[in-house]
Amino acid sequence: MKNIFDIFPRQKFQQLNTQPTKLVSCSFLYFFCLLCSYFILRPLRDEMGIVNGAMNMQWLFTGTFVAMLCIVPIFALLMAKTSIKRVLILSYSFFVSNIFIFYILFETVGITKPVAIAFFIWLSVFNLFVVSLFWSFMADVFTGPTSKRFFGIIAGGGSLGALTGPLIANYLSKHSLISTLLLVAALFLFLALCCIFIILALSRSDYSSKITTAKTLSIIKLFAGIRNIAKSRYLISIVIFILLYTTISTVLYFEQAHIVEDTLGQQGQRISYFSNIDFTVNTIAIIGQLLLTGSIIQRFGLAKVLASIPFLMGLGLLFLGTSSSLWVIAALMVIHRSGNFILLRPSREILYTVTSLEEKYKAKNFIDTAIYRGGDALVGWLFAGLVAIGWGLGAIAFLAIPLAFIWSFVGHSLGKQQFKKEKNLTLNNKIHENNI
Repeated sequence: MKNIFDIFPRQKFQQLNTQPTKLVSCSFLYFFCLLCSYFILRPLRDEMGIVNGAMNMQWLFTGTFVAMLCIVPIFALLMAKTSIKRVLILSYSFFVSNIFIFYILFETVGITKPVAIAFFIWLSVFNLFVVSLFWSFMADVFTGPTSKRFFGIIAGGGSLGALTGPLIANYLSKHSLISTLLLVAALFLFLALCCIFIILALSRSDYSSKITTAKTLSIIKLFAGIRNIAKSRYLISIVIFILLYTTISTVLYFEQAHIVEDTLGQQGQRISYFSNIDFTVNTIAIIGQLLLTGSIIQRFGLAKVLASIPFLMGLGLLFLGTSSSLWVIAALMVIHRSGNFILLRPSREILYTVTSLEEKYKAKNFIDTAIYRGGDALVGWLFAGLVAIGWGLGAIAFLAIPLAFIWSFVGHSLGKQQFKKEKNLTLNNKIHENNI
């Protein structure tokens, strides 16, 4: 009997049509199913946070960070011991099985605090991990030039899933048990896994080898991502960019929480506000990703694109510091989140198209998970500390302004570095394979 991981051997890869349209379409569907699954579960995660107590939210962030630190070395070991193909398939199969485990717990034990805490942390880790793995895969499937053309469209699939997921969750929560959400989410995640098989078949790259191939890569050890980052100025710049991104994001998130709590007294009003923000952001994101992302990046260049949203956030924080009102924070959240989906996230992923295979899957995963969540946890505690010693929301917003402009400067520098690296790549470079 054939091994399930050998269903698509390299010989068959070469026999199939590898037109970019098929790869882009399947990647679009892959990201749609992935984020649809996540956004079906996200309202349930928020409810689990409330079950544990809103005042304890920072502990959940810290728990998520600790969980990330535990997963990163395990993932590094998996990458060192098996092929990329197996890593992709095993990772998604593992998360599908996790959903069924939580379904059984909800049905038998019920919604208890331990289960609520476990689910909140698991989904927070799941989100960053699978999305990071998705973009690592995309950065390996598509080259630099093709990524600039198609990453916006592919990201649009995720935004469409982010719109569809909440609609499904809203409908199911009114007409069936909460645990039914888990089964539907598992179905969409399984469909994402099917898309992986198809992309593996369409791609010209050979994913049957381990990431530690002697010809191209050194032996991977636990926390190899840290080692790769430490010896690369380019990756260090990406780390700084991500940390500044999480800093501004967390400041805006906490500012919004305080303003909403003080302004909107009714639970229905708060839910309506957050729903409107999500719907507005995702609608703008879909339109922008499908129609604007590719053309904007190609016309203005990666450097200007990476600098644009951080610069706007610096100006926006100035308004927020002057007037900490609901409409100001709402506008900032829409610009920040939709700008991230339309421009920043696709641009950030393009940065990795000029990195080695090990950096794509190891260093990138560490940055997108442990560094990202570590920044969230740290800034969350700093914000709470400033509030505890008497700092107002306006003062904290002013404190974040210079950080936003530094963020913009780092983004511009990264775009320039990526352009130089891309020019130096050759078509026959085995580390940076030309897949399309």
